[in-house]
Amino acid sequence: MSTAPQLVVHRDKELMAQAAAARLITKVVDAQAARGSASVVLTGGRNGNGLLAALAAAPARDAIDWGRLDLWWGDERFLPAGDPERNDTQAYEALLSSVPLDPKRVHSMPAAGGEWGSDADAAAAAYARELAAAAGPEDHGAVPTFDVLMLGVGPDTHVASLFPELPAVRETERTVVGVRGAPKPPPTRISLTLPAIRAAREVWLLAAGEDKAKAAAIALSGAGEIQAPAAGAYGRSRTLWLLDAAAASQLPRGLYPPASP
Repeated sequence: MSTAPQLVVHRDKELMAQAAAARLITKVVDAQAARGSASVVLTGGRNGNGLLAALAAAPARDAIDWGRLDLWWGDERFLPAGDPERNDTQAYEALLSSVPLDPKRVHSMPAAGGEWGSDADAAAAAYARELAAAAGPEDHGAVPTFDVLMLGVGPDTHVASLFPELPAVRETERTVVGVRGAPKPPPTRISLTLPAIRAAREVWLLAAGEDKAKAAAIALSGAGEIQAPAAGAYGRSRTLWLLDAAAASQLPRGLYPPASP
């Protein structure tokens, strides 16, 4: 069942990143207190990496027990391990290399040229198996119930590597798919599907900048998920849009009055 989106609009992208980082620290600490561990799905791109950099600089980051945190990715560019364009490479640079994570709990998506060669579908299936192995009976499905799953919103309304009208956004059975012919480089990717995204307790959509304003307005104005994948991304208990003022500038304010911290 879809949860109605809640909006928080920040003055600028720096404040948005800092506030989102503080929010994430609180969520992870609460989850670890309640269940002993926490699981978070990371996103790449400008806003995802901005959040990670803000988290790296946050004094409260040490409140997290990094050894009891599972990290997953919503999508990945299917490039060789260590490629500077890969989301996991950028995440290590922004944050992960500076915190005491348990390497066994950091679940990067497979790289091109590794065990699965150039077969993105086989690599996606392997990641789906890894997710299924981490899911417990209480998760009622083929992926763990992530505490927080973060997604950047593209100017075309794409989230993860689910692009408007492409086959991956129509997937209803598989949890991870290979993506070919993506409209932005590189064309070959691996992505969680909407069913996997919707397994999360909370889904946070990040959008900052004027180039995201139209996408946010479309996704929050009742568009269908095939045409606007961001509209189909929601959490089990909460769906949170974290925007800066520029990205919120085209929203219908009567429907979605911005809550300004």
